[in-house]
Amino acid sequence: MNGAAQNGAGIERLGSRALMMGGAGLAACLAGAAMDREQFFRSYLLGFVFVAAVPLGCLALFMLHNMSGGGWGFVIRRVLEAGTRTFPVLLALFVPVAFAVVMDGRSGMGEDGKPHWYLYEWANAEVVKHDKLLEYKSVYLNVQFFLTRAAGYFLVWLALAYFLNRWSAQQDANPGEGGHYTRRMQYLSGTGLLLYGLTVTFACVDWVMSLEPHWFSTMYGLMFIVGQGLTTLCFAVLMLRKLAGCEPLAGIVRPSHYHDLGNLMLTFVILWAYIAYSQYLIIWSGNLPEENVWYLRRTGDGWQILAIFLIAFHFAVPFMLLLSRKLKRQPQTIARLAVALLAMRLLDMIWLIKPAFTHPGEGGEIVAHFSLHWLDFAAPMGIGGIWLWAFAWQLQKRPLVPAGDPRLAEILAHAHGH
Repeated sequence: MNGAAQNGAGIERLGSRALMMGGAGLAACLAGAAMDREQFFRSYLLGFVFVAAVPLGCLALFMLHNMSGGGWGFVIRRVLEAGTRTFPVLLALFVPVAFAVVMDGRSGMGEDGKPHWYLYEWANAEVVKHDKLLEYKSVYLNVQFFLTRAAGYFLVWLALAYFLNRWSAQQDANPGEGGHYTRRMQYLSGTGLLLYGLTVTFACVDWVMSLEPHWFSTMYGLMFIVGQGLTTLCFAVLMLRKLAGCEPLAGIVRPSHYHDLGNLMLTFVILWAYIAYSQYLIIWSGNLPEENVWYLRRTGDGWQILAIFLIAFHFAVPFMLLLSRKLKRQPQTIARLAVALLAMRLLDMIWLIKPAFTHPGEGGEIVAHFSLHWLDFAAPMGIGGIWLWAFAWQLQKRPLVPAGDPRLAEILAHAHGH
């Protein structure tokens, strides 16, 4: 498929609108930073973690498809590939987070005579000096090692994306050797999925869980991995809906493809609920003060309303709707559900991250009043707009169908039969 045809599908227009949205969002963030630098960094971290779920999920689902095949992956393969090629942009978008960590490391006492930090209290030497647990954890939680690990995560993600995309392009250029490149991608994807699981687990521990360094959960990484998969599937459904009317996808995409993607969405919705409930049940059963504090911050002072809202609309309602075979085979309906689930993913990130920026009250009680700031929405819009522009630019570079893959003919025949 040539670039002109893809532009007819609205990809170039999507990129232009995304760039304008991203520019407006980042301009608002700069204005917010001038007014309240602390709030800016905290909202920016929220937006970055939310948006980063899509390219990371693209990488995971692309490797999963390389290992398993299936028609669901062929119709969104170019979407997944384009998403993985945006890691350089994601790395650039990480710079403000890295800058905040460096600033935290140089922070001392605030104007009120108390230690100050923007994101991570473990980076403030004054805090660590008076906290035995943080002093013990400082071997791992320190600014230099944090930045080194972050560089390592991006290096792994960039390397996996580079080789997988390179071999995919070579497969298209040499269809007679398609099986050779398929096997290469399968071999790398097997190891890559393991590397993905490890790096994402450590990354979410570093970037999010360490916001509350006295608390830990062994299920935290898996919760983020499942969330990334669900976020990416919702994004892929929306992109497929947009591209399905354009050749050659117009002659390929069938209701069965939406049905398969809907089944995967249902799976990830159930997994998210299972992991979230299991973590809560384990901590509730243990009833340890150092573990309970995490839920105390998120189930009181208004945050419990958001928690109930997530249970209802991140799990219960999507679960019931996605059980319907008819709904999953209707592109417009499942696309609307995907939009709703993306909104729930953002609210879930707000619920996970925002209550971390609280401190014990004068009497030692937990103070975590529910509050939202306009930067909590401007930051995801700005970061998401810039990322979406980069994605649209990458999507136009290659044909929408992997014609060189030897499995394609069989997959298409099977889809047409359904």
